[in-house]
Amino acid sequence: PQAAQIAKGSRRMKGDIDTMEDQNAKQQNTEQTSEHLQAQTEHQLRIIKQGAIELIGEEDLKKKLERSILTGTPLNIKFGMDPSAPDLHLGHAVALRKLRQLQALGHTVIIIVGDFTGKIGDPTGKNKGRKALSDAEVLRNAQTYQEQVFHILDREKTVVRYNGEWLELLQLDKVLKLASTITVARMLERDDFQTRFRSNIPIGLHEFFYPLMQAYDSVEIHADLELGGTDQTFNVLMGRSLQKELGQEPQAALFMPILEGIDGVEKMSKSLGNYIGIYEDARSMFQKTMQIPDDMIIKYFELTTDILPEELDQISKELENGRNPRDIKMQLAEMVTSLYHTSAETQEAKEFFIQAFSKKEIPDQVDTLPVPHGQGRLSEYIQLLVTAGYASSGSELRRMVAQGGVRKNGTRIDSVDDIVSSGDVLKIGKRRFVRIVEQE
Repeated sequence: PQAAQIAKGSRRMKGDIDTMEDQNAKQQNTEQTSEHLQAQTEHQLRIIKQGAIELIGEEDLKKKLERSILTGTPLNIKFGMDPSAPDLHLGHAVALRKLRQLQALGHTVIIIVGDFTGKIGDPTGKNKGRKALSDAEVLRNAQTYQEQVFHILDREKTVVRYNGEWLELLQLDKVLKLASTITVARMLERDDFQTRFRSNIPIGLHEFFYPLMQAYDSVEIHADLELGGTDQTFNVLMGRSLQKELGQEPQAALFMPILEGIDGVEKMSKSLGNYIGIYEDARSMFQKTMQIPDDMIIKYFELTTDILPEELDQISKELENGRNPRDIKMQLAEMVTSLYHTSAETQEAKEFFIQAFSKKEIPDQVDTLPVPHGQGRLSEYIQLLVTAGYASSGSELRRMVAQGGVRKNGTRIDSVDDIVSSGDVLKIGKRRFVRIVEQE
């Protein structure tokens, strides 16, 4: 009996030890899972915030990200389409690149085409009412816009919705209920409305409905995060407020900055000529990126590429430690160009730049301009050069010649009466090369 009691006690003790070991293992696994979840969440948050001006509702977003990681359910990322459908350059692409990063994290981008709100006209930043667009204009612009954004976004992880799908179905009683959630005083907090009100410039009652309808889009698609520029702050935050009013989890709001052009001063703009278009050829894109000021290098990495925060940290350290900014800019130009062109096109653009601008040599591969005769004065070829796009006008080209901005085979041309022969290579301005060839 005594031996049996000892054996029984031993089994009980072993069982207790096993139980304690199981509990410890479970606790350790739970801690490891929690640490892994926290690390993944922080990593995603860092990517989301990189380059952004402000993230409102960060704690809300953090909870959403944790739930998304645990369940494998992607977040709904809202982005409103500009119904004016501009030709995109890297300044327009800042928000799109951030959306692309979110897609890479597994989330779904929902582009809202304002076919309904476009008929109201967005009053943002306007000192007078904005002209409303017709159905045909909105749809035409939407098609053009989609063709451009899918040059950046992953089509498989993008949903395109037209807000007329739900806004046209709203009954008047529902519209009045939505309108009751916001006061006139709150509407007049908007700078553009406030300015017009103080200046006695008319504000149509329908204009108050634009931010309200845009906010309702967030409710309809259950947006978790909305991206916008700083000029859309009021509209985006209204979406967050309306979701709360209607019992939904509020969306977080991420605001991206305005990108300066390659001059490093003014906002990137086609009219100012300081832009890099996303459809430009690889050579032009590479060369223009190399023109940005050194103090813009990090900002361009943040806003125009898909670089990870850890990689950007390394580049920042290299700059601080005295690495030549020109070498890092070369890395930036290669990264930007490769986002819109093949690896072969990017490599050729890099080699062209090194040969033409670093080594000050005439590149092996240059465009050609067929001319009627094997030899003639430059003045005879001015109109051909203008038609081919090497200058905006004949007077501009003549002015460039007078200022020493045109070279033949590396030597400055002093007069439009200088002789140009078949086989000569002209360098026009800082970036354009063309070989004169006799027309067959």
